[in-house]
Amino acid sequence: MSKAKKTKIIITIICISFIQGLQFCVSPVLGMIQEHFPEVGVSFVQMLVTVPTFLSIVVAIVSGGLVVKVSKKKMLIFAGLTAGITGFLPFLADNFWLLFASRTLYGVALGLCIALNTAVVAEFFEGDERVSVMGIQAASVGAGMVLVTTLGGALGSIDFHYAYYTNVIGFIAMILIALCLPETGTVAVSAENKIELNKDVYKTALIGVVEMLFLITFSTNISMHLSGSLAGSATVSGNLTGIFSGSQIVIGLLLGAVTKITKKYTLPVAMLSFSVGGLLLILFPSNYVLLMVGAVFCGFSQGMFIPTAMVEVSNAVKPTSTAMAAACMTCGNCFGQLISPTLLNTTAGAVFGQVTTTNVYIVAVVGMTIAALVVIAATARKKKA
Repeated sequence: MSKAKKTKIIITIICISFIQGLQFCVSPVLGMIQEHFPEVGVSFVQMLVTVPTFLSIVVAIVSGGLVVKVSKKKMLIFAGLTAGITGFLPFLADNFWLLFASRTLYGVALGLCIALNTAVVAEFFEGDERVSVMGIQAASVGAGMVLVTTLGGALGSIDFHYAYYTNVIGFIAMILIALCLPETGTVAVSAENKIELNKDVYKTALIGVVEMLFLITFSTNISMHLSGSLAGSATVSGNLTGIFSGSQIVIGLLLGAVTKITKKYTLPVAMLSFSVGGLLLILFPSNYVLLMVGAVFCGFSQGMFIPTAMVEVSNAVKPTSTAMAAACMTCGNCFGQLISPTLLNTTAGAVFGQVTTTNVYIVAVVGMTIAALVVIAATARKKKA
């Protein structure tokens, strides 16, 4: 494959990742939305970030099988169009439930992009190059989140409605995908080369549920967690979310080197990175510098975990099953995000007697640490066997 073609495919991967980044376009202004709609429960406001994953689960599974009938390129162009249209729907009326519905429908685009981004990488790259490109993919998701959240925070500081304008990224990505992604047609299957998954895919997807269950608390709680002179600042929360995303860029670009050090323990190391970051958020909610350090560690967690997990599931199956394996992993990630606000808020209330962002972060850090230790023990046992 020529260098020019590889460059175009990488541009496509970046565009797909930017569409994924739009999941967090309202994250910096959640506190302002809560104030604007005081009659709406805090869990519903937080779900503006996580509710897209509801449809993503269904769409990801459908896309995993749909690749035999519709090309990846056509589905990804549709994803960009959907992201753009749904992103501007809230301008039709100042109504929370219209905003909630638009965020839900954006899940169609999110599900297609998360599942097919890995499939595109697996189709055109192999071996160590695949790991490196998956790192670029993770870095570009981080870059998209940096752009979306920083711009959203800046615009939202004027009026939270202005944060919706960031969704123009969907239309731009649609055009670039149409221009840059080669049309490879549909996936051919046969009795000997059919779409099927295995236990390794399911195990990794289960770990993905746990990772995202706790990790998403950074984005859903940070704007309401700030205290002292930082309290209520959309700019600060936007910057912190941008730092969270930016750290994914760094770790994504270094992923090949990192995995050579962490080897089979990359996933639990990623999980423990969140534990470190979450602890800093708990202890220093009014210290901007230490909050930034916490955001970096949390971003490292996502930047290491998702591409590594996607590489593992794609390597565990035949090429015809790559899209479905990625879809299964996507479902695990999305399900964890979807249930996070309700489950962790409920747990925090039951354990501490009240639901606060600090209590939610404590639950998340303890849960993630325990889960990481379990994964480390299981990995060590598997290596001995």
